[in-house]
Amino acid sequence: MTKLRELYRCNICGNVVEITHEGAPALVCCNQPMEKLKAKTEDAGEEKHVPVVEEVDDGIKVKVGTVKHPMEEKHYIKFIEVLTKEKVHRVELKPGQVPEANFCIPKSDLIEVREFCTIHGLWKNK
Repeated sequence: MTKLRELYRCNICGNVVEITHEGAPALVCCNQPMEKLKAKTEDAGEEKHVPVVEEVDDGIKVKVGTVKHPMEEKHYIKFIEVLTKEKVHRVELKPGQVPEANFCIPKSDLIEVREFCTIHGLWKNK
């Protein structure tokens, strides 16, 4: 059974879906079951993916990793999401942009911060 806010990916076409209405027994894309994404929380390689949250005057700034992540045509951060009790706030990114985003949300409202790398998948803060 799918649950609210879970993310799934098609391993054939790369389609990523976020659950906004829970309960489906399975998701299918390209005639194959979609893979439920599990967020990683610890960086092991040279590239850093774990979101870093900083408080700023009007809310928070989320940066991807402690070292700037590549934002190339085939390898980039697709989106950054901030989850609160009531909402999912998302900034979608494109190659060439800086892998960070500002959100007008108090840090105390955060439940989870996550981001999706087109090569290395889903990552979240601890």
